[in-house]
Amino acid sequence: MCGIAGFVCRGGYSVPYDASFQLEKMADAIRHRGPDDYGSWADAESGVGLLNRRLAVIDLSPAGHQPMISAGGRFVLVFNGEIYNHAELRREIGSNHSGWRGHSDTETLLEAFDAWGIEKTLKKAIGMFAIALWDRSERTLTLARDRFGEKPLYYGWQGNVFLFGSELKALKAHPAFEGEISRGALAEVLKFSYIRAPQSVYRGIRKLVPASYLNMRRADFDTLASPEPTAYWSLCDTVRAGKLERFSGSDGEAIDALESVLRNAIKSQMAADVPLGVFLSGGIDSSTLAALMQEESDRPVRTFTIGFREQRYDESRYAKLVAQRLGTEHTELYVSSRDAQETIPTLPRIYDEPFSDPSQIPTCLLSGLTRRHVTVSLSGDGGDEVFGGYNRHVFINGPWARMKSIPFPIRKNISRGISLLPYGLIAGAGRLLFSGNNEIADKLRKGAAALSEDDPARVYSNLISHWENPREIIDCDDETENPLSMSSMDGIFSGSPVSWFQYMDSTNYLPDDILVKVDRAAMSVSLETRVPYLDPRVVEFAWRLPVSMKFRNGKGKYILRRVLDRYVPSNLVDRPKSGFAIPIDTWLRRGLRDWAESLLSEGRLASEGYFRVAPVRNMWLEHLSGKRNWQYHLWDVLMIQAWLEDVNHAA
Repeated sequence: MCGIAGFVCRGGYSVPYDASFQLEKMADAIRHRGPDDYGSWADAESGVGLLNRRLAVIDLSPAGHQPMISAGGRFVLVFNGEIYNHAELRREIGSNHSGWRGHSDTETLLEAFDAWGIEKTLKKAIGMFAIALWDRSERTLTLARDRFGEKPLYYGWQGNVFLFGSELKALKAHPAFEGEISRGALAEVLKFSYIRAPQSVYRGIRKLVPASYLNMRRADFDTLASPEPTAYWSLCDTVRAGKLERFSGSDGEAIDALESVLRNAIKSQMAADVPLGVFLSGGIDSSTLAALMQEESDRPVRTFTIGFREQRYDESRYAKLVAQRLGTEHTELYVSSRDAQETIPTLPRIYDEPFSDPSQIPTCLLSGLTRRHVTVSLSGDGGDEVFGGYNRHVFINGPWARMKSIPFPIRKNISRGISLLPYGLIAGAGRLLFSGNNEIADKLRKGAAALSEDDPARVYSNLISHWENPREIIDCDDETENPLSMSSMDGIFSGSPVSWFQYMDSTNYLPDDILVKVDRAAMSVSLETRVPYLDPRVVEFAWRLPVSMKFRNGKGKYILRRVLDRYVPSNLVDRPKSGFAIPIDTWLRRGLRDWAESLLSEGRLASEGYFRVAPVRNMWLEHLSGKRNWQYHLWDVLMIQAWLEDVNHAA
């Protein structure tokens, strides 16, 4: 695991040591991603410079040092990630190779590029990665990213310099960086809590989309061009193949097959030359992961969880029971609201661009706890997307599907009736009937609005959006429109809106929210995370399963639950999904009130000129009074404001 960055200057540069200085500055900005080693390589005539900050996990010897030059001398590689099948790739290269210098997956990948070329190697590689490969013969640069986007990679022209790197921090450390903010990207944060690839918060800087590579040729550097990336893998093709080769066995056979493919993926991702553990929340995904890890280990697996002293938000007791059942070596950390709130000022620097998923806070705390004990941690992320675990999946497959039989005008009137109920009445009933849950009113209103829609794409948009129309509060003329349309999928999801929901989550929410959240939080403390549920063999098998093997009895992840039943009693893990819920609504009225007020003050909003003052202030005052719970809408605005403050202070 590493951080990478670099640049190519149009026309080259005349003073080689200037390149070394700039590379070192860029490397210092992402030192947290790789504290164990630093390396750089530059060629003045071509104007290229590459750097690597290394977190040593596989082959801790100097033989794993980067940048690495191929045995034949043609290619120079910097690489962030892990290739889990690199031993098999080495064997396949076999006798065609004159001799290996070490046992790192970096060397394997480099020699595979030399032997097979770019696209064939990427298709063969199973792992997580962001890659920059310089071809000294052709003077071309290839950037590549893994199938689901576990590892980040930014790139773009700034003046006459083409910049790239694992994080925006590295690009910003180069003097050519311009840093013009995209208001359209800010609108994305308001709507989704994150910025969808290929956009970034800065004009001219893009995120390489997952499962693609960008080939920058000599002519592109001469003309300041930026060609479109080329896909080497497609989830859509995987879905289509799964539909054609549908699993036809019994439930028992499906359970056996899933356990086998999962165990193989987990075993391959447990390879490390440093201490390793697993995040354990006590839910289905992480508990299954911990159980199968323990089956593959000859010693107690290290498990880590974080707990909150607020009883309603604390799930650590479930994780502890699962750990006791599995016999893991369990570590837990209980934090107070103050502990969590003290993390907030660090978020803009950790995430580099506005990002407003509140579960970023406990994720940062959990990563810090875990890094004190191990260098690598497996994570249960991806299980919801792959096996259908989100509440919206269950909703579209159950209540919405059943309500479709009711004539549309009647559904419309039901929806309108619910929306007219006093918010305070619904919220009060929710707190009384659901153990103080403050979000029932919002969820009920969201569900009612979804029931009034006939188009699943509109339902999905409604359920995942905070500000349905960001232009209500932000002026922007460059908002990128990416229509959520089922018609563009060639009928592959016809009759199965829940599968389309899973697909959309896998190609949007997963890479741009979930994986961003975990990567930045973990790497900020130099912790490598791995995600076995995103092994392409697991994903391909899951898409072969019929919907009835994912959703049953009003719940998702049916077959995955049955795998876990073999190791953990269902009563320990079978409970409503909550994720990493934290009491943002209460914090904003109490401990965070002064901080939020300073960021949302009328004078500040007016002087900065990004937001329309009146709707933001009205929402803030309504939230303070308890009239409405606007926690997520306000958190979107606050994370943008906090990021702008951090950028202004750094300038």
